[in-house]
Amino acid sequence: AVSSDHTFGTDAVLLSHFATPKYKDKALDMGTGCGIIPMLWLRDDRQSDIHCLDIQQNAIEQVNASIKVNNLQDRLTPHLCDLREVNSEFPAECFTLVTMNPPYKPVNTGIESLGESARIARHEVCCNIEDAVKAGAYLLTYMGRLCMCHRPERLVDTLATMRQYKIEPKRLRFVVDRQGEEPFLFLVEGKKGAKPFLRVEPTLVIKNEESKFTPEMIEIYGSYADGYEDKIR
Repeated sequence: AVSSDHTFGTDAVLLSHFATPKYKDKALDMGTGCGIIPMLWLRDDRQSDIHCLDIQQNAIEQVNASIKVNNLQDRLTPHLCDLREVNSEFPAECFTLVTMNPPYKPVNTGIESLGESARIARHEVCCNIEDAVKAGAYLLTYMGRLCMCHRPERLVDTLATMRQYKIEPKRLRFVVDRQGEEPFLFLVEGKKGAKPFLRVEPTLVIKNEESKFTPEMIEIYGSYADGYEDKIR
């Protein structure tokens, strides 16, 4: 279920793929919106149960609707929760993987006349980088993984904040729309309590010269690519 308030985009699909849980991971998706990241993970029947949270009632209602439609009552648990107060909802160190596709726009930038749901989802009204990393640091077990995506201009902020909260950046991947362009997104994985060593992975290219998905993007979208025939062929 996707509503006009809570849709999903390429960023969420790329993050879900970048962070792919191991089958035994205890995973939580923060700021889940329509729940696309856990839904993508749960396409694999072997995946263990997933939790997700969002601060917005209408997002959680939407996730609940998707849970019913897809018969995932035993596999996905949504939480109506402010990630700045995760300690009231979860015990410390209870997850091995936490993901977050955060709002990208600082408050007072862009179109402020957006509806409240869109404003919360797009602007750092209820969550900024530090809020997300701090919550991840509380929730993760030792050597647990925090995976996030953000705009490249916020890379230094993100890496510095992760290290400040003892989540060491271990993997970094840039995403470009077409070969030769500047990245519009980065994906990063940090491990709680790990030693410093950052691996920069090959850049992910979304489209080829004909504006069709590259083979890697088709692979990432999997069955999702069915709805993107125009971009593929």
